Amino acid sequence: MKNILLLVHDDAGQEARFQSALDVCRAVGGHLKCLDVAVLPNVPGDMYGATAILLADERERESANRTRLEARLAVEDVSWDWRDITGGLALCLAETAELADLIVINRSLKDAFGPDMRTVAGQVLTQCDAPILAVPDTARSFDPCGDVLIAWDGSDAATAALRAAVPLLKRARTVTLLEIHGGAPATGEDAAIYLARHGIAVEIVVVPPLAGDIGATLLAEMRSRKPDYVVMGGFGHSRIREALLGGVSRTMLAESDVPLFLAH
Repeated sequence: MKNILLLVHDDAGQEARFQSALDVCRAVGGHLKCLDVAVLPNVPGDMYGATAILLADERERESANRTRLEARLAVEDVSWDWRDITGGLALCLAETAELADLIVINRSLKDAFGPDMRTVAGQVLTQCDAPILAVPDTARSFDPCGDVLIAWDGSDAATAALRAAVPLLKRARTVTLLEIHGGAPATGEDAAIYLARHGIAVEIVVVPPLAGDIGATLLAEMRSRKPDYVVMGGFGHSRIREALLGGVSRTMLAESDVPLFLAH
């Protein structure tokens, strides 16, 4: 995990993304690739050339944003580079993520003129091979050496997340693998053996689902155990099924108050 892709955009979640990405880079000795996206405005009918005017304003804001962040990066102990791009957030990230080991985004940008970052997180997750670290807007750090909760259901997505998270899990203080009965067939012991071969000690915890709701159960366990971040598979079923049933991924992206390490 050496190539960390950071979404840069002047919005409410930028500081959370920025600080978390720096913490990951320091922990793994990684390189930070800053992708500064000027969002292309969508103006129905484009009356009076509004698109060009709004885009010019957006690019001016992002240019000022780049100046501020580059001054901060100059005194940080990480290697980094910068790329400016114009377009949609998810599409720009997907086009740039081919050689990324991790993509750092936030989850709850709610601006009247901006995107819903929970939706962007889902789009990036399903369009990219790289895992994502989705942090709350309120985050001001990410602790790779803290306590970790792995949400395990034995699915391909959970397995992908587990494998991708190994470089961070090696640094964790404690790792708890949580199985919730009622989900997909779980092989928690096999996962624990896999991690043990990487030198990672794991505690397996098995709990019943609360009223059959796996998402609610996971949130309750998370809030009780207070991990520093959660590792889980994202959108393990079809997107149509996720949309119809709500889905554990959608629940966690909407309600988790700790960072989520997700892979698809």
